[in-house]
Amino acid sequence: MTITICGSIKFYDEMLEAKSKLEAAGHDVLMPIKAEGVDYWSEDNTSRVEAKKKFGFISEHMDKIDKSDAILVVNITKGDVENYIGANTFLEMGFAYYRNKTVYLLNGIPNQKYIDDEISTIEPIIINGDLSRVV
Repeated sequence: MTITICGSIKFYDEMLEAKSKLEAAGHDVLMPIKAEGVDYWSEDNTSRVEAKKKFGFISEHMDKIDKSDAILVVNITKGDVENYIGANTFLEMGFAYYRNKTVYLLNGIPNQKYIDDEISTIEPIIINGDLSRVV
């Protein structure tokens, strides 16, 4: 199966770990691109926005999702939000849902009032950190 990993680039190391485990299980894995020299933890998001526009990261990642059988959302704790899913990742989930892709969440649905109902509507498969459940 071909799987595209989605999530905040702030979780890139965790994405690489998931990629390695999924590949070891025989899956083909597509990853988002992390722009070199961009501080993803900076309060000023100007450099992140400019990199996304300059390199077409959003469109490129949507193309990867379109070529995949499923997506895996790497959603872990960010600050005080357990199982964080950001706006861009939510956009990717909606696109995957629209394209009839299976949506896996590494962890449970976050308690983020602006998206929790919508995520529940997508009916993702919550694997609770167990990558062997991606089938």
